[in-house]
Formats: sequence, structure tokens, C-alpha cells
Amino acid sequence: MDREQLMEFISEEYSVYGDYPWMKSPNYVVYRHRSNRKWFAIIMDISESKLGLEGERIIDILNIKCDPLLVNSLLYEKGFYPAYHMNKKNWITVILDGVVDDDTIKWLIDMSYESTRKNKVKK
Repeated sequence: MDREQLMEFISEEYSVYGDYPWMKSPNYVVYRHRSNRKWFAIIMDISESKLGLEGERIIDILNIKCDPLLVNSLLYEKGFYPAYHMNKKNWITVILDGVVDDDTIKWLIDMSYESTRKNKVKK
């Protein structure tokens, strides 16, 4: 799944549109809940080196919130990396280069959406 397909999927599936909060990074798009404004997905373009890869080629990535146990498991799979510029315990980065299949990406976005959907009540 590439950037455009992913953006179309998120907009259609969750009835939200991305916003572009950073003027210095005009290709970074954030998807948030309308009700609580919490982020559930971020699409960015970064250089490979920012993920610890060799090279400076610009690649599209997706950051999503994820259960910490799943984060640890996914890091052993191709296409997954510690979250770029986010909490590495609760977020993960997926490279949008076709290595991770579309169904897995959709499943992870849905998990992120659900985990950020409701406000948690503090006691």
C-alpha cells in the first residue's frame, strides 16, 4: 500500500481527513479522532537514515499506536521499525514499500484507531 492508497483508505474507513500541522514538514499528515482529537496514524516521508538504515533516500512511513507486546513482536518482522519520533513503547513505524501486506497495515490501523478512540477515565 502506498501513501495515496493509505490516505484514501483511512479517510473512507474512518470518515476523517488528515491534517498537516507542521509548516516545516508539509508532507507529514496526521489522522485524529474527531471526538477527542487523539492521533491514531501519522504518515511521513523521511530519509532512510532516520530509521537506522543506510542511505539518504526519502521513504514513506506510517506511525501507529500499538500494544507494547505487539510492538516487540513486530520489530522482528521485515518492514517494521521502532517508532520514528514517537514513544517507542506504544508506537511503531511501518515502511510503506510493499513489504508489509495491505491487510496487516489495515488491521494495525484499526487497532490504533480503537486504542485511541475513547478517553480513559482516571481514578
